[in-house]
Amino acid sequence: MVYAALLRGINVGGNNKVDMKILKQSFERAGMKNVVTYINSGNIIFTNTEHSKNDIAHILEEAILETFGLQIKVLVLSLEDMKKVMSSLPDQWTNDDKMRSDVLFLWEDINDESVLEKLTFKPEIETVKYAPGAILWAIDKINVTKGSMTKLVGTKLYQQMTIRNVNTARKIYELMLTAEKHLI
Repeated sequence: MVYAALLRGINVGGNNKVDMKILKQSFERAGMKNVVTYINSGNIIFTNTEHSKNDIAHILEEAILETFGLQIKVLVLSLEDMKKVMSSLPDQWTNDDKMRSDVLFLWEDINDESVLEKLTFKPEIETVKYAPGAILWAIDKINVTKGSMTKLVGTKLYQQMTIRNVNTARKIYELMLTAEKHLI
């Protein structure tokens, strides 16, 4: 099966520095195949047929601890998980000079539409919707500082998600689809 591992909180503001080449090698030593990393924020696409998603997350967290001495949360998404998120993501959402759009990938504990009830947001300036496995958020760039989703940082809820902008999420999905073609 094709998976993406999304690492939470690495290479942000000079903290939890992780070299992607060494991370790739660490994943390979942990038994992952066809490992590809994408940008420096902890996005790794790979295949594995021997373990469940939950087992893979645990194996990778242990591998990161062993290799880097860091306790990093790893969210593992199957290609099917990613398809559900991407099918809910509006095509017109961008991350550019006019719009900011993010995908807030959710850990299983909060992966339910009721998560929206725990958020405060301003529907007049920002769009927030649930997709299985994620919260999708978009706002015009001129309103980013007025949006309330930015206040999520530092909350308990924030600790149970990892965020990627839509451009990164789309690229991860593209890499997963490419990996799937190589399996066939």
